[in-house]
Amino acid sequence: MNVTVGYGKDETFELEIDDKHLIGVYNPNSVPKIDYNNAIDEALAHPLGKESFDHFIETNERIVFIVNDGTRPTPTRKVLARIYPKIKEKDIYFIVATGCHRAPTEEEWHFILGQEIYEDLHVKNRLWSHDSRNDSMVYLGTSSNGTEMYLNKIVAEAKKVCAIGSVEPHYFAGYTGGRKAFLPGVAAYDTITQNHLLALHPDAQALRLKGNPVHEDMMDAMGVLKHIDIFAIMTVLDSDHDICAVSAGDLSDSFYAAIDKADEVFCITIPQKADIVISVAPYPMDIDLYQSQKALDNGKLALKENGILIMVAKCRTGIGEEGFFKLMSSAPSAQAVLDKIKCGYKLGYHKAAKMAEINLWAQSWAVSELSDEEMKAVHLKPYHDLHDALADAIKEKGENARIIVLPFGSITVPKVVQ
Repeated sequence: MNVTVGYGKDETFELEIDDKHLIGVYNPNSVPKIDYNNAIDEALAHPLGKESFDHFIETNERIVFIVNDGTRPTPTRKVLARIYPKIKEKDIYFIVATGCHRAPTEEEWHFILGQEIYEDLHVKNRLWSHDSRNDSMVYLGTSSNGTEMYLNKIVAEAKKVCAIGSVEPHYFAGYTGGRKAFLPGVAAYDTITQNHLLALHPDAQALRLKGNPVHEDMMDAMGVLKHIDIFAIMTVLDSDHDICAVSAGDLSDSFYAAIDKADEVFCITIPQKADIVISVAPYPMDIDLYQSQKALDNGKLALKENGILIMVAKCRTGIGEEGFFKLMSSAPSAQAVLDKIKCGYKLGYHKAAKMAEINLWAQSWAVSELSDEEMKAVHLKPYHDLHDALADAIKEKGENARIIVLPFGSITVPKVVQ
């Protein structure tokens, strides 16, 4: 069977996989196409738990818009295309919810906002990229778990905030979207660190909200935002990155309303686990290894014990979070990584832990633009061509090896049919 695997924004690997090896190629599920402009308009006119968007923006107060950074596929520019004519003459300000990521590049600004709106906002000096280490922060309170909520001053002192996001499975928060616009989106570095420490808990996993300490801590922390009038716009994307659902209004209500559609799209069933799993971090989620790791975490759910998991991710800007790389590269084995984490947690260590745990029972390989030395340092067997990696994997696992391909591994959650 001919299988096309995406690599970066425009490149592909064309594979010829013998039918005797291939269990299947599992994309997100197909869902009906919708007129997303009408869906956006309808959600804004009839929001959940709030009056209409038009009512929300009927103010002389500054409205701060929180938008996702370039590592997320959120269709911010499509939403803005519908609402910008209504808001462009108002006192508006945009902040990119980078969490602890770097600021967007010029190309990423265009991806996030659309070139025309970006240039208009840039000229008007109404843009900011959140810097969790250096921006002015305001303390708003502490969650019951002890996470101290320091938020960017731009958001913390706003009276009105509109959060634009997307909802898809997330490997330790359960799902993206909703509360993540604030934590980690515009939170201080130490606040993010305190929350992400909880990602080491076994219940911090994709699709799980109840009992997930990361999600529950974030939801509890949202209580410090009661002084802000928040209007949320949440989208769900299909495998073509087209909008297939929109919910709006109350931050929590709009988030939970999007989850069923996200499950419908991204939860796929497989008949059995495989000896070899190819899991892809698609553009723009392939920005660096720190983000691409999600393809490993979802891919492991389709992998047999002692199998080979091949992550395909260009890692266009390198490794990413420095602490994550320092830990992985300083430990000679997966178990040594986990032992070091027990001695003290730093932000990024949750990624290292998730990667190391896989290597206790399987092999992790990678096809990327990282150097061989960088990939080996984080305990990945290095490749630069998927054809070579797959040929070596089949040779190692034998002629009866079975293969699964996940072209959208970062956001596809496999479950074995019971």
